[in-house]
Amino acid sequence: MSSIEIRRKNQLNLFREKAKYHDYDEAPLLKEDVDPQLHASLNTVDQPFYLICEKDTVLAAVSGSAKVVFRDSSIRYFELGPGDHVYVPGGIPHRIECSQESLHLRYKARVSGLEAIAWFCESCGNEVDRYTWDNAKQSPQAGYRIGSNRFNADASRRVCSHCGVAHAPLDLTRFRWDQFPDISA
Repeated sequence: MSSIEIRRKNQLNLFREKAKYHDYDEAPLLKEDVDPQLHASLNTVDQPFYLICEKDTVLAAVSGSAKVVFRDSSIRYFELGPGDHVYVPGGIPHRIECSQESLHLRYKARVSGLEAIAWFCESCGNEVDRYTWDNAKQSPQAGYRIGSNRFNADASRRVCSHCGVAHAPLDLTRFRWDQFPDISA
């Protein structure tokens, strides 16, 4: 597969360039020395996992509508529409569920630390599996790809250790995480 080339800039028109972004790309937009960093995704389906960022992040809705669902938090969810911003404290699992095609921005620290993706049992709510990486050594897209493929490849990772419910593999056909440059080289 060819690698995605999204040039980082000092300024951009998201509406003109939104066709460049796809489901949960988290494509970096600004030059690498800018803090905080800005990442874009044009989402049409629900996020296939919960994302856990070591440091606080902010989600901003540019277009469309979605819901940000939280785990292990006093807040259960926030509805997102154009112009809405949602603060996500570090360490809190959260997931975007799309109501309609939605362009989202994520503000993250330039040195963002660890991230993880996790799956929770649809029956009892217990954590089923988790994959963690360091963003200094592996890109978020590589983390999403590796963790999701690992979840799919090993049926035992999809079985809840608490109630025994087996979860189906993820449909990853809509995601293009393998096309982003690998920083682990």
